[in-house]
Amino acid sequence: MTPKAKPFALQNLGLRLRVFLFFAALAIGAVVLLCLGLMLGYRRLGSPESLNAFVQGGVIGGFGVVGLTAAVWYLFDVNVSKPIDLLAGALRARAHADVGAVMNADSARYLGDLAPAAQATALSLSETRNALAEAVARETTRLAAEKDRLAALLSDVPVGVLLCSGDHQLVFYNGTAVDLIGAAAKGVAPGLDRKLFDYLREGPIRHAHRRLIEAEDPDAASDLLCATRDGAEILAARMRLLPAEGSVAPGYVLTLRDVTADLAAHSKREALLAEVLDRLRRPAANLSTLLSVLPEGADIPHEMDAAVRAEVDRLSLAVKNLAERQEEGRLEVTPRSPQRVADLTDGLRARLEAKGLTLKATDAPLLLRCDGFELVSLLARISLGLSEAVGAKAFQLTVQEDGTDALLRLGWTGAPLRVAQLETWLDAPLDEDVPGMTARHVLTGHATDIWPETLAGGGQCICLPIRMARRTGPRPKPIARAVVYDFDLLGKARNEKVANAALADLTYVVFDTETTGLLPGQGDEIVQIAAVRIVNGKRVEAEVFDTLVNPGRSIPAASTVVHGITEAMVQGAPDIATAGRAFHKFAEGAVLIAHNAPFDMEFLRRHEPAIGATFDNPILDTVLLSAVIFGQHEEHSLDALTHRLSITIPEEARHTAIGDSVATADAFLKLLAMLQGRGLTRFEDVLTEIRRHGRLLKDLN
Repeated sequence: MTPKAKPFALQNLGLRLRVFLFFAALAIGAVVLLCLGLMLGYRRLGSPESLNAFVQGGVIGGFGVVGLTAAVWYLFDVNVSKPIDLLAGALRARAHADVGAVMNADSARYLGDLAPAAQATALSLSETRNALAEAVARETTRLAAEKDRLAALLSDVPVGVLLCSGDHQLVFYNGTAVDLIGAAAKGVAPGLDRKLFDYLREGPIRHAHRRLIEAEDPDAASDLLCATRDGAEILAARMRLLPAEGSVAPGYVLTLRDVTADLAAHSKREALLAEVLDRLRRPAANLSTLLSVLPEGADIPHEMDAAVRAEVDRLSLAVKNLAERQEEGRLEVTPRSPQRVADLTDGLRARLEAKGLTLKATDAPLLLRCDGFELVSLLARISLGLSEAVGAKAFQLTVQEDGTDALLRLGWTGAPLRVAQLETWLDAPLDEDVPGMTARHVLTGHATDIWPETLAGGGQCICLPIRMARRTGPRPKPIARAVVYDFDLLGKARNEKVANAALADLTYVVFDTETTGLLPGQGDEIVQIAAVRIVNGKRVEAEVFDTLVNPGRSIPAASTVVHGITEAMVQGAPDIATAGRAFHKFAEGAVLIAHNAPFDMEFLRRHEPAIGATFDNPILDTVLLSAVIFGQHEEHSLDALTHRLSITIPEEARHTAIGDSVATADAFLKLLAMLQGRGLTRFEDVLTEIRRHGRLLKDLN
């Protein structure tokens, strides 16, 4: 149904336009009255020859009245109407956008006590707000600290954790979840208020959700197996419902664990076992058949002896081959954490010093992929055995790097160790409390061996190679593992029609571009795109899009001076087709926001055929929003707007795509509060108000 047009109302017009109409009506009325008076005088005089004089007097008087009225209107507009608009905008900024700067009352000096009264009101409001903020901050400090501890805990749990609303929109995710499902969306990381099914296949999840709802058991949980959208990863998941809020379908928490490698390893073990049975069954059956035809104690005929030997050789070869394959897969089945050599040395030294022995070791900047406890136990057991067997009391431990492996040497001065003695120790338990764990078990688990050796200088040592060693280096830049959440999304009522949606319910993507120049129609191209997301009225700091773009042409030096991007920086960067597709995915389902949006959108829309997607998102322009709030007479550049709203743009971030995107997003959030304060709460209401300022910039919707 088409909505009815609203009837014209004077209050829908701006103050300055209403004042202008008032003075125009006053001038028209004065001219009409002047004309009526002259007509009455002419008729009373009754002299036709005086008509020209009356007409000339009327024209001169009319122009005089209109001119005088226009002059009075201009003075009134400059000294009363415009200052009232400025004062209203400043008051709204302080009432709704938390602007704390002192108001400038000079422009409203002809309004009597209104400007000082407004200034005092704003100051009182600021003081009250500051006092309230301090009280709230004191009361919430403990809760904030607990929240940070919880967030830190959840960010490091070894499983992915997702919270989803009843309609499967993401409300919470941790860093592990980003690693598990982020690659499924072709490089676009998970984002708040996005569909879970952009990352995971929906069949098993919908089925488990429906099954838990039908169970009507608040403590029930459902285990399921699901796959990423591209099918590359298989994830084991557990779903548990959250308490329902009203008529909204209950949300759920989903924990994820990557079992792709586990399933592959299981399949390899099953295949190996089946092959073992198949390759051993036939030689064993042949041997059994051959031996069954011989009487007990009889000599074996020559032909049968050859057949038996052939089957035995085949059986021996199969056992050897299968053992080697099983050994190769052992490290894959049992992954081990990297251990620093210094940590292993310290653990071994503590074990030996407790028994009255000493250990000297040279630190090596290596990480060994091994079980630290088992390795230390093995070396300690051998050291104690050497102390008893050859009387050694002092030991030296050296680690030698050998490609991707490392060779550990435990040395001593004295008699050499016999191999037979070493073999005895390898078969003995390492710990009386764990009788099943022997030194040979440790060697087998690490796919290695151990042997005694005499050094060139006459010293003795035990050699123990360890696979998969790597050199330690500088700590890499930390990966952001913070959890991202907004629990208000759980009970959010959604509206498919953007025009009728409340501004607070929409998701926004605020973006900016840097270019080679200002003329896209003459070959200028994008060199950087950056964007941030606003969900549920808050900027999500962890959800950022920022990429350089190879423009396929030279970057003028004058442009580099502005944004700092050189041709060397964009070498190897994606082209606009690749970067545009990634940005389109990042902005999917959101309202696009930019400062002077037609400029940025013209660059993007020129490349829609190459990108393979259309930027048909609803669009808001902060230039027009600023005009709605502060009036067209104000300056609406990004610098002027952020200064007016007490937003600071760091000098190094100005004229960078990401810096300007963040500043525009923060400005929009303050403008959003001011729009709502004026009663503009729906997207359609804002568009209607914006189109009144269409002569400032074109509306792209």
